[in-house]
Amino acid sequence: MEVALITLALILLALAGTPLFVIITAAALLGFYFSGIEPYVVTIEIYRITDTPLLLALPLFTFAGYLLSESNTSQRLVRLSRSLLGWLPAELVMVTLFACALFTAFTGATGVTIVALGALLYPALKQVGYSDRFSLGLVTTAGSLGLLLPPSLPLILYAIVVQQLNLGEALSITDLFVAGILPTLLMLFMLGIWALWVTRKDVIPLQPFDRKAAWAALRDAKWELPLPVFVLGGIYSGLFAVSEAAAVTALYVLIVELFIYKEIRLQDLSRITQESMTVVGGILLILGVSLAFTNFLIDAEVPVKLFDWTQSHISNKFAFLAVLNIVLLVLGSFLDIFSALVIMVPLLLPVAIGYGISPIHLGIIFLANMQLGYLTPPVGINLFIASYRFNRSIEDIYQATLPMMLVLLVAVLIITYLPLFYY
Repeated sequence: MEVALITLALILLALAGTPLFVIITAAALLGFYFSGIEPYVVTIEIYRITDTPLLLALPLFTFAGYLLSESNTSQRLVRLSRSLLGWLPAELVMVTLFACALFTAFTGATGVTIVALGALLYPALKQVGYSDRFSLGLVTTAGSLGLLLPPSLPLILYAIVVQQLNLGEALSITDLFVAGILPTLLMLFMLGIWALWVTRKDVIPLQPFDRKAAWAALRDAKWELPLPVFVLGGIYSGLFAVSEAAAVTALYVLIVELFIYKEIRLQDLSRITQESMTVVGGILLILGVSLAFTNFLIDAEVPVKLFDWTQSHISNKFAFLAVLNIVLLVLGSFLDIFSALVIMVPLLLPVAIGYGISPIHLGIIFLANMQLGYLTPPVGINLFIASYRFNRSIEDIYQATLPMMLVLLVAVLIITYLPLFYY
């Protein structure tokens, strides 16, 4: 009865346009009230997340990502990729895919990638001879890649949520970082092969390898090249913890952009800090109240009841994975990834574990579907960002991205049913 009343309250609040964190807080307070538990439990849960060492990485990586997005890193990244890969068939396609994936991994925002790199890559693709529809679809689709690559913020947030649940299943952020690499490469490879096939009749001139141009591009980007070393090399060598790698990365990016490249002015620093920390504050607020609501759900045995109901209707693990993909794909099309993580993971993870699915496996499936959800009509957020950025109708964006979305859907199915592919 309590759950039904709380569900009704959630629906009414949502229809009234109430902010998400208010809805979750109200649901948690109502839940504890009906259960006869003092409401101060909510504040205890919000405070509890401060004991998570991994939490420090969120604001630091977010700040570094905002600094990179405000600088000319995107131009240097594209120039470097073109100078090194220009001799390959469909080199600009490969540049678009890899540059967007790397930029999204460090900034943590797919929409920023479309806005920042779209201005460079969309006209460049058309200029060398690719069709308008293909170029539009490629840039929009590539902008959603990279969420599975370290130091992606959704990967870190997923690890934080799982660690707070204490379900007896160990989850290492290092293992999660490793697990996201091969699925991303699979998506890039499949999109690259598809692009080569559909453009096989187009006459696209190859760019001979120019040692001087490559060396010049390397010199221009020499201060950004160590970033993957800090994040990946530092963590996997044991030199840094994830939070320490985030601190080193943020400090390094700040020094480089402020004092070496001088592309960010000192007076802009307060604005960038405010914007980045506003995003982090929103994530942490939703995370804190969601964990409180999760505790109520656990007390009310909602995950257990959900698992029992699921088992009575879904007989095996593979059928569950199929339903899970559909649910996550729909969810990703209208809910932002951070809200989806903190709301749905506490509900889905106990059920997934019951079917023998590890937290790492679920995390990769979850984020891969969220990544694809950004491109799913009718309300995928990246579709509307691309429509606004390129001044094209949403119908044009649908038609341009649909074939590539289907390619990524096949990749998600491979990732779902072949977990040995990545760990």
